[in-house]
Amino acid sequence: MATGEQDLEVIDWGLLDFEEAFHRQKMFLEERMDDRSPDRLVFVEHPSVVTIGKSGSSSDLLVPEKMLHRRSVKVCQVNRGGMTTVHGPGQLVVYPIVKIRGGDVHRFVRDLLEVFVAVLKSYGLHPELGSEPGIWVEQAKIASIGLAVKRGISYHGVALNVNTDLSLFGMIVPCGHPGARTTSMAQELRCAVDMVEVKERVTEHFIRIFGYHPDEKIGKVSGHPPWLKLRSPSQQAIDEMEKLLSQNALHTVCQSARCPNLPECFQRGTATFMILGNRCTRNCRFCAVDSGNPLPVDPEEPVHIARAVQKLGLRHAVITSVTRDDLPDGGADQFVRTVEALRGMNPQVSVEVLIPDFGGLLDSLQKVFDAAPDVLNHNIETVPRLYPAIRPGANYQRSIAILRYAAEQGLHVKSGIMLGLGETDEEIDIVLADLKRSGCCALTIGQYLSPSSTHAPVMKYYHPDEFHRWARRADELGFIGVSSGPLVRSSYRAEEMFQSLCALKR
Repeated sequence: MATGEQDLEVIDWGLLDFEEAFHRQKMFLEERMDDRSPDRLVFVEHPSVVTIGKSGSSSDLLVPEKMLHRRSVKVCQVNRGGMTTVHGPGQLVVYPIVKIRGGDVHRFVRDLLEVFVAVLKSYGLHPELGSEPGIWVEQAKIASIGLAVKRGISYHGVALNVNTDLSLFGMIVPCGHPGARTTSMAQELRCAVDMVEVKERVTEHFIRIFGYHPDEKIGKVSGHPPWLKLRSPSQQAIDEMEKLLSQNALHTVCQSARCPNLPECFQRGTATFMILGNRCTRNCRFCAVDSGNPLPVDPEEPVHIARAVQKLGLRHAVITSVTRDDLPDGGADQFVRTVEALRGMNPQVSVEVLIPDFGGLLDSLQKVFDAAPDVLNHNIETVPRLYPAIRPGANYQRSIAILRYAAEQGLHVKSGIMLGLGETDEEIDIVLADLKRSGCCALTIGQYLSPSSTHAPVMKYYHPDEFHRWARRADELGFIGVSSGPLVRSSYRAEEMFQSLCALKR
């Protein structure tokens, strides 16, 4: 099935909740219907879930639904074709979101199944296509297909059992066939199968069978666009900064969060200091900071930071921290002691604190507010819908309330949001309005960059023009200070923004 001049973008979402993946599919579907994106081939694995298609029903469940819930298995009704099946870790789900050439859906389905037949044959297996949709090996089903089409664009797709836990299939009538056997590549080959290699082979055969030219494949969305390429930094400047930090046993969010601006900031002799160690008690899916058992609080840390600020000759110091849910006050006292040490040794330096939510503890927040930092920064990070998947330990309304509480006490309030996690324009607009109503006067907007394959994937790279558009929107809403761009981070050029706030608030 020839594709003409159309590009193909290959995207890997990693392990992602089924319902969140469905939302993202709908977003991609709308973009493709409006010709705002190329054809896309999406790879994903889901946490354990039973999906019931248009032809299925709850009678396909062989055990009570509460028994599935006890095994942490969700049950979802979906609008694709097909009956009832299981998804889970080790199963490769492939969503082709493509324009069906000539509108021939039957041929598209046949060609799509041939992709997976070719992949299985490449492993020495002997797959067969039966009268029912799907693929069998030795009379056991190894792949299911459930496709939906809207305005000539396909979505949903194929689920291939690679290293799948097959026991869950015993709790349902799989695809409407009571007693039908289900198998996996691992079971047939008697060994675990490299999932990365399977994805590569699916991509290769998809390109071949559907007629894409290999050079037209855009590649995974993790490949950075040109505007995210950085110039080579001065290694000497980086070495000198890292030596200073090491000598004082200090951590920076620049290093721990793998900030793309580290070379530039270290070269300019600036850094964002991170107190309370470098291990976080939460595990946000966007953040590169290590999580796990936190380090003991260092009572000398505030003084060490004050000395480092003095040695660097900084005029504006930014202090942040890991989240310390293990501490009774969430670490608020260490923030206060650090602000006091900075001002005692560097009275001319303005101080910005980028705080966690302290679990919403008002006493902890009040401690920090009473220290009267020159800027109170607390990042909102993303849109409310994505909080359960991206910030599972946080609460959107709680963060908005913290910003409002700080603004009511007369502090310069600042916040930041990342783009590229799957949010919509409407959701971004709502967040900006919520922030402005809270009393937030300064805003940073930057591109999310996935730290690793185990973190949330990048859903979209926003063009610099789009960041300019959001900056204009923030200006319209009345924010005093706005910094918006692909490489903008919450403390990037913080001194310049603080000076702007001071000038505009006079």
